[in-house]
Amino acid sequence: HLGIAAVKLAGRHLFNAAEFGRSVMTMVRSALMGFGIGILPGAGATVASAVAYTSEKQLAGKSGSFGSGDVRGVAAPEAANNASACGSFIPMLTLGIPGSGTTAVMLGALTLYNITPGPLLLDSKPEIVWGLIASLFIANIFLVIMNIPLIGLFTRLLAIPNAVLVPMIAAVSFVGVYGVHSSTFDLVLMVVLGIVGYVLRKLNFPTAPIILGFVLAELIEQNLRRALSISDGDLGILFASPLSITLWVLALIVLVAPFAWRIRRRRTIGQPVATEDSLR
Repeated sequence: HLGIAAVKLAGRHLFNAAEFGRSVMTMVRSALMGFGIGILPGAGATVASAVAYTSEKQLAGKSGSFGSGDVRGVAAPEAANNASACGSFIPMLTLGIPGSGTTAVMLGALTLYNITPGPLLLDSKPEIVWGLIASLFIANIFLVIMNIPLIGLFTRLLAIPNAVLVPMIAAVSFVGVYGVHSSTFDLVLMVVLGIVGYVLRKLNFPTAPIILGFVLAELIEQNLRRALSISDGDLGILFASPLSITLWVLALIVLVAPFAWRIRRRRTIGQPVATEDSLR
């Protein structure tokens, strides 16, 4: 038993006015968040969806009904998912760095045709850039046309018992992991990480930062080695430009802000409320 409760559908497939009004800001926030995460190389739609869902769940707090049919729990990850697909095109087209698995395949296809993505691509091959941008609009139109009639079929997948679904997913995961390097060690590592993830979930650790760390760790290490090799081991190169200093400051704010907010909240809650008798 995974603690997942089935929620009965109301018999309709589209938002009503009340649900749309309640979800519009959720979709805006999640779309902006997903677009930003999509720009990060290697993050992809999975991380964007997880971060958006976790953020909206925290914003809803105890008053929210996430996990019991709240439409915002669907709107947040889906908006972030679609937006991250658009954001992942930016590093691919401007820097030649794939932002997701899909853009990595597209980058390989462009390379086969002797097309080198980079800052000059818009000048040398504008039809490629604008063609990809136009394909995003066309793809979304076709998604709406095709997905709405198939909603009933997709929801039937949710009725598959966990006792059947979980072993199938596990089997596909094992085959995929073993197929990359044909290594038994990778299978053992997968099981160990699965146990660690289960323990972290039981301890209420958010999964999105952990996933993002695993995805970006290799890229961070590679670029750190590259920077140190350029500077002959001088760490000062990490603080040499205004852009790098700005990124360090933003990272520090992101790390410190949650702790400062919690301390301030605890102090606010701990303050006695002034009453008429206490003021006399």
